[in-house]
Amino acid sequence: MKNTTATFLQMKQQGEKISMLTCYDYSTAKLEEEAGINGILVGDSLGNVMLGLPDTISVTMEDMITFGRAVARACHDTMVVIDMPFMSYQVSAEQAVQNAGRLMKEGRANAVKLEGGAAACPQIRAITNAGIPVMAHLGLTPQSVNALGGNRVQGKSEAGAKRLVEDALAIQAAGAFAVVLECIPARLAELITSKLDIPTIGIGAGAGCDGQILVYQDMLGLFSEYTPKFVRHFAELGGAMKEAFQHYDAEVKAGSFPGAEHSFKIDDDVLSRLY
Repeated sequence: MKNTTATFLQMKQQGEKISMLTCYDYSTAKLEEEAGINGILVGDSLGNVMLGLPDTISVTMEDMITFGRAVARACHDTMVVIDMPFMSYQVSAEQAVQNAGRLMKEGRANAVKLEGGAAACPQIRAITNAGIPVMAHLGLTPQSVNALGGNRVQGKSEAGAKRLVEDALAIQAAGAFAVVLECIPARLAELITSKLDIPTIGIGAGAGCDGQILVYQDMLGLFSEYTPKFVRHFAELGGAMKEAFQHYDAEVKAGSFPGAEHSFKIDDDVLSRLY
């Protein structure tokens, strides 16, 4: 059955956990769908793990559409959410609706995601009024990393925690169907989850959220430049891939690959007539 905003809400109401992962390509998206993942986020994290950028700020609408469209082609049951990149929605509600519409039409998203609390509510309201589902994002918001002073846990002070609770209630009132909570204390995330009617999706926010999301390269051990505290390696595929690449390199250089079983034949008389 297709995962939708309605099924996400139903899962929260029934106490069922929601699984999400990032994805950026067709082949991996097919595997994630076959595994039963409820939702795929085509995140602007592709700037780091796919494009080799130092942050997400340089990611463009065209990047999101290209990678999002590839993922969407593979998904029939999994909800596909595409990130709105930096400065694609901050200028005005009108700009936000136009770019959200592009992600739906050209990227074939089922929903869009944007960062920000109360300040983003006019954009959330405008996008949802246009018939486009919005997933919000609170806590550590990577597009605001410079304003936040780095990748830091958010909501540890009384003022910071209160602001996150108020932001969560505001974005729900504005029409968001779910919210990602990133890098906030587990008990605060649990409190926010209890106060909201919409699902919370945690990443570095403890087990009390309605669901969880990870960058798939992180959870498979494919991205080794840094590993956040909240990441668990469910497999070590990076080492296995490196070993396979080394094995391939050695056989090519030794002349043992390709062998006869990997080659095509031609009749000798055909060759003889060529000379």
